[in-house]
Amino acid sequence: MSWRDLGAGELRQDDIGKTVTLAGWTARRRDHGGLIFVDLRDQTGLGQLVINPERSPEAARTAHEIRNEFVLRARGEVVARAPEAVNPKLPTGEVEVQVDELEILSRSTPLPFQLDEENVDETLRYRYRWLDLRRDRLQRNIRTRAQLVSIIRQEMERDGFVDVETPIMAKPTPEGARDFLVPTRLQKGKFFALPQSPQIYKQLLVISGFERYYQIARCFRDEDLRADRLQELTQLDVEMAFPDVEYIFALMERIVPRIWRETIGVELETPFRRMSWQEAELRFGSDKPDLRFGLEIQDATELTRGSEFGVFANAEAVRYLSVPRELSRTEIQKLEDMAKPWGAKGLAYIVFREDGEVSSPIAKFLSEEELEAFREPGTTALFVADTPKLASKVLGLLRLHLGRELDLIDRDAWEFLWVTPMPLLEWTEDENRWMAQHHPFTRPTDDSLPLLDTDPGAASAVAYDLVGNGIELAGGSIRIHEPELQARMFDFLGISPEEQRAKFGFLLDALAMGAPPHGGIASGIDRLTMALLDEPVIRDTVAFPKNQAGADPMSGAPTEVPDEQLRELGLQLRPEL
Repeated sequence: MSWRDLGAGELRQDDIGKTVTLAGWTARRRDHGGLIFVDLRDQTGLGQLVINPERSPEAARTAHEIRNEFVLRARGEVVARAPEAVNPKLPTGEVEVQVDELEILSRSTPLPFQLDEENVDETLRYRYRWLDLRRDRLQRNIRTRAQLVSIIRQEMERDGFVDVETPIMAKPTPEGARDFLVPTRLQKGKFFALPQSPQIYKQLLVISGFERYYQIARCFRDEDLRADRLQELTQLDVEMAFPDVEYIFALMERIVPRIWRETIGVELETPFRRMSWQEAELRFGSDKPDLRFGLEIQDATELTRGSEFGVFANAEAVRYLSVPRELSRTEIQKLEDMAKPWGAKGLAYIVFREDGEVSSPIAKFLSEEELEAFREPGTTALFVADTPKLASKVLGLLRLHLGRELDLIDRDAWEFLWVTPMPLLEWTEDENRWMAQHHPFTRPTDDSLPLLDTDPGAASAVAYDLVGNGIELAGGSIRIHEPELQARMFDFLGISPEEQRAKFGFLLDALAMGAPPHGGIASGIDRLTMALLDEPVIRDTVAFPKNQAGADPMSGAPTEVPDEQLRELGLQLRPEL
């Protein structure tokens, strides 16, 4: 039996006069008082069926039973639509099928939501994800994601990279986020961890002689979810021996433009621009700046060092945004309310009216020279006076908010850049120690090695991030390949020799047995798809996501397990304290 010999979305004028068999879902049924029209949907698109009781009374009787999402099989003749019935919006819009035979293959219960319904609750959509995935947008997302991965594989294999799978059950190691732990029945009281990334394994593969490794890898991070973050993610993972940073950049500048070109028809300009981490922080208050609009952060520290306004004069840094609009006091108050949870003590402002008038509670404390430096008619200067780090953070977040609110962002633009070099370390106040900005296997730049003893915060790493429209799309580094330097870095990060042996002994042993210089890059497939398709929520780039609470409303996972199973694993649940 042949279920179909043509896709519903493949019907064309060349098929007129042919008898075809189609099968698919009912996207829409319309009863025109005798004639019944059905939009039949399958993975190729939509085709129109016409059921005429004069042509096929039996098919007409069946058609009266049809509801949305019933699965049908139809056989009939392809005919041209009447000129007034042509639908230019559809590839199949010039033809239709006059049905002779109609069969209901599967019925549908009443739907919890319609496929064309807007603003459906996310939990309800995920509860019926199989239905949600029939939507055009979700079909587009998942199919484009698959095309994207196919392009990546072609380009990686073209350059001699070998696809190697690494373990899903691994050893817990400190890499930034919390591990998902997996108990084991055969070694009670011990745990595997799901990998946050294949970082150590890919280094070991290169040390093993697989000089060019890649993988479309599954990664797991037990962290709070956001619009652009998942607990289960997929990434392109790349590592190579004898690395050349320029080659890695060129590789990504070949892969990413090909993805954009072949999936959405956009040509990206290469090579991508480059910017240091320090410049990005200073100008945009972010290590992943969105360059589709201006509104850059400006520095007024030296200008206001002798100001009569003590808040400016005594601050470690004074920075500001010149907003291209005369903001009202209410609007400024809302911005200040936003800024305080980010750490700002307040938000000073000066409104420069088009007629030259100045409106500000701090204007009387500023000299004419100071006012003139900030003056742009029809604008509002917003100031943060604090540490350089906090001033950049607050103004960077305000910049993004204002870019959206004031419609400053060019939605048709694609702005990519490399952020490099990057800091090697960051100081954490909570733990009162240095931590690796990237990960503890990242190589310091040669000129930064002496700074580890004198000024660690100024040390740079041979590390790089690829940013597109304000989204981090890829990141990587050159690794430490000398066991002595790796042990020194562990020491510096407060990892004792005993802990080094316990957690990383196998890596240190491998580095001591002829490790080549090596490095690579990783790119999140989910986030890459999100950026490519301008999806606001990363979960809609995944076929079966967890919701924002980390649960699966469809299957009910995670679930409790029987006590017997816990006993087999040597586990006992403690009541919440």
